[in-house]
Amino acid sequence: MVNVVPVNLGSRSYEVRIGEGLLGRIATEIAPLLRRRKVAIVTDETVAAKHLPAVLESLAAAGISASAMALPSGESTKAWPEFTRTVEWLLEQKVERRDVVVALGGGVVGDLVGFACAVLRRGVRFVQVPTTLLAQVDSSVGGKTGINSVHGKNLIGAFHQPSLVLADINVLDTLPPRDLLAGYGEVVKYGLLGDADFFDYLEAKGPALARFDHGVILKAVTRSVEMKAGIVERDETEEGERALLNLGHTFCHALEKATGFGDRLLHGEGVAIGCALAFELSQRLGLCSQEAPSRVRAHLKAMGMKTDLSDISGDLPSAEALVALMGQDKKVIDGRLRFILARGIGEAFVAEDVPPATVVQLLKDALTS
Repeated sequence: MVNVVPVNLGSRSYEVRIGEGLLGRIATEIAPLLRRRKVAIVTDETVAAKHLPAVLESLAAAGISASAMALPSGESTKAWPEFTRTVEWLLEQKVERRDVVVALGGGVVGDLVGFACAVLRRGVRFVQVPTTLLAQVDSSVGGKTGINSVHGKNLIGAFHQPSLVLADINVLDTLPPRDLLAGYGEVVKYGLLGDADFFDYLEAKGPALARFDHGVILKAVTRSVEMKAGIVERDETEEGERALLNLGHTFCHALEKATGFGDRLLHGEGVAIGCALAFELSQRLGLCSQEAPSRVRAHLKAMGMKTDLSDISGDLPSAEALVALMGQDKKVIDGRLRFILARGIGEAFVAEDVPPATVVQLLKDALTS
């Protein structure tokens, strides 16, 4: 069974295909896009060892020639050195504007390759083949591409939509449990920001998802993608509603910067902590009842996820320093921080008038709890 979610953006429209076994028939899936039977694949070393042979076998059987490059695994790859290496390699492969590049991997590979394709020959088509839960439900859909800077996360990039997204849920079976749970941080975000019924479903079925239940994963990925596609269609370049997808991310990006974009804190873990903080901040501002943040934290804890700053190993900067790190966030407008807050489960909104002192106190309390 393959669920198809369209992303309707006029001439840049594409489909997100979600199901089992898509990797093994990738040649059939991408063949309609090819002007010549040749593709370039960019992946990372971990994914290459697990999944690249199946991709190459499918392409070869269909008479499609392929070249592949594997980048180092990890968030540190998403920076200028490996970006430059990728662009130069694609040029060495003589990739033309009408060719297709395949981004095979998690969010790091998808973001970096998408950005490389955005600037290569002023725009080359690419296909996202996300291999993590986080990438399947979030970063592979919507056309946000980019790399990190020493000043912060995703500050360098471009909007460049893929031509197709293939989310094979079978590949999630190879993920370490920690990585699957990190991806769940982005899944639960969708229920919290705009679909209370979906959050109800996750409260009931989340434990089965954590046990790699394919039926639950298929439904969770599909619903997440449906929600993101709808928001992207209405606000492709984040002029308004799309900012809701950043629920938890203002806190998350500051924490990622503070922890060095490494294994101390995976992105989805930071999103989960950020969502818990965003709901606590909403309650302190009188926007929602205490029941909402309590319910968020209870579910995250029941899933075995990071929910508190104390769950992050090692020392963290002061509350004031963390707020200063937020100053480089892409959501800053006229020097003012924007937060995604909530009036309840599934009722998120963009707030631009949050008192900095309240944020500092929230973080002080979180650092000492």
